[in-house]
Amino acid sequence: MKPVVVLDTNILLDVLVFDDSRAHPLRVALTASELDAVATEKTLAEFLDVIGRQQFSLSPEKQQEIIAQWRTWSRLINDEEITVAPWKCKDRDDQIFINLAYTLKPSVLISKDKMVLKIAKRAEKEGVVITSDHNRVF
Repeated sequence: MKPVVVLDTNILLDVLVFDDSRAHPLRVALTASELDAVATEKTLAEFLDVIGRQQFSLSPEKQQEIIAQWRTWSRLINDEEITVAPWKCKDRDDQIFINLAYTLKPSVLISKDKMVLKIAKRAEKEGVVITSDHNRVF
């Protein structure tokens, strides 16, 4: 059975925009369909909003190419099926990733967000691993 993995926006940026070498094993695993990577329309919308920002200088075509790639790697979960996690993140934009990982436990949420990582110890007791380590799922 493939590990269920939730990737927050910063990790997707590492994989799909910055081509961060630390994320290469993750990219290889996604390409080889070794992970059950999951997303929702809300997480896709957040990612599209971020890559559309001027600081990234990505054309609309490139943005669509990036989103299309993520869609081919991920399994879409209906937002209405998401259960609210018992842990609240101070950054409301990140709560959807936490809720998604909680809904699909056992799961791994990969994030570099310090507010998300603060929840890690509590989440692990419920079958949700929250880590910044791109390779923790292998």
